[in-house]
Amino acid sequence: MTAACAPDDALYEHAACGLLLADTDGLIRRANATICRWLGYEAGDLVGRVRVQDLLTVGGRLFHQTHINPILQLQGSVAEVQVEMRRRDKTRVPLMINIVRRRHGADTFDEFALLVGEDRRSYERELLAARKTAEAALEARHGAEAKLHALNEQLSLADRRKDEFIATLSHELRNPLAPMHSALEVMKLKASGHPSLEPVLPVFERQLNHMTHLVDDLMEISRITQGRMELRLAPLDLATVARAAAADVVPLIDASGHTLSVNLPAEALVIEGDATRLTQVVVNLLTNAAKYTPRGGQIWLEAARRDGDAAISVRDNGIGIPERSLAAIFDMFSQLEPALDRSQGGLGIGLALVKGIVTLHGGDIRAMSQGVGLGSEFVVRLPLSSSAVTAGDGAGKAGSIAPLRVLVVDDNADAADTLAMALELLGCEAKAVYTATEGLAQLAAFAPQVALLDIGLPDMNGYDLARRVRGTAAGAAVTLIAATGWGQSTDKQRALEAGFDHHLTKPIDFDQLQSILSLVKHS
Repeated sequence: MTAACAPDDALYEHAACGLLLADTDGLIRRANATICRWLGYEAGDLVGRVRVQDLLTVGGRLFHQTHINPILQLQGSVAEVQVEMRRRDKTRVPLMINIVRRRHGADTFDEFALLVGEDRRSYERELLAARKTAEAALEARHGAEAKLHALNEQLSLADRRKDEFIATLSHELRNPLAPMHSALEVMKLKASGHPSLEPVLPVFERQLNHMTHLVDDLMEISRITQGRMELRLAPLDLATVARAAAADVVPLIDASGHTLSVNLPAEALVIEGDATRLTQVVVNLLTNAAKYTPRGGQIWLEAARRDGDAAISVRDNGIGIPERSLAAIFDMFSQLEPALDRSQGGLGIGLALVKGIVTLHGGDIRAMSQGVGLGSEFVVRLPLSSSAVTAGDGAGKAGSIAPLRVLVVDDNADAADTLAMALELLGCEAKAVYTATEGLAQLAAFAPQVALLDIGLPDMNGYDLARRVRGTAAGAAVTLIAATGWGQSTDKQRALEAGFDHHLTKPIDFDQLQSILSLVKHS
């Protein structure tokens, strides 16, 4: 096609309608005199220089893009579409157009036939309706997004409140556990010569330890979900962790009539890990195996090197895990329904806690089972370290305790009195008071060498009390121990900043307390 018109094309040039020939992208290849006259252009101004859609108004170009072009591509023609074109002088002319797309030799062109139309209001109404529809859809979308955002905020708030509730609950549960532990220590120290107490105290201790572990799990899962758990990493032998965990669960294994087989390698499986947290992982897995294995069952604990990793496996011949439950077994509050009648209780957070701790160590855990009644196996894999184990297997045993004057300040009278009784049975001279004011008065009257201070006192918090003690001549040399239900790293840091020498989390571990007291110099 060329821009020049042949003499025998008079009919084409002066047809009663405007005629255009354009490439499929809209570039004009031929324009008859009729359309040029209507628009005020010469053919040379349009051919090869202007696209048809460029002659349309803004609304017309949008309509061309959203309606005309898609229909043309789909069915090859468009009929009786009303648009407005801009004349050279910027005025507008309403046109009714018909378009046919057809091949001319090797090329494809769009053939336009245009008639001047007087009723352009229908087109404008259509554009207005389309605009209103688009605006309404956009407004609805924005409204939906706002509702979704508000819902997400509500869910996040509910999740934070849940985590805060769990943390607060675990703290409050520690308060009654503290005097119970102290009372148990008193009874154990006084049990000599009372055969009737011998079968009772182990039961009391097992159940009390079970309650303590549940509270500890609550605290730990709260720390993980809030991203506050901090690991104390050091090179350690995974076999040492396995031995410590096995020793912890012996009372439960024996009470359940199970047999525990432990198979540990001769070589050291050195990893970078937190010994306390990893022991907690293995204890939870062994406890789970004992709970969900019928009495007299078999439990296997193994450690080995697998494909360049250190692995611990806990396997049992218990009730097994249905295949449909394997994917959700590590979810929070997940418990197997068939196991509920055989379970010794639990919160359904043990395996979620295990997975959280293992993940923080850069490892993974898998649960496997052949099905109901066929036992189960849990395998923990942790990356091996090239470091050698330089630390000992754990804290040293408590040394001998010299007769010390120990002041106990706690507003929970049961906790204070039973702790003082246990300290006296260890050879200390202990005095219990219940307010910070009484504690300050005893600095001169009792002259303690050690003071265990609760943090949540009614008249003054334990941090302020520690600062007051440190500010007196009598209190400068006192060994201060924070005894509290709050045990997160920030709580320990606050205690050190306030002047405490040590931080113990309730219920107090008496072996740890004895270790601290054995280091206090007698004066």
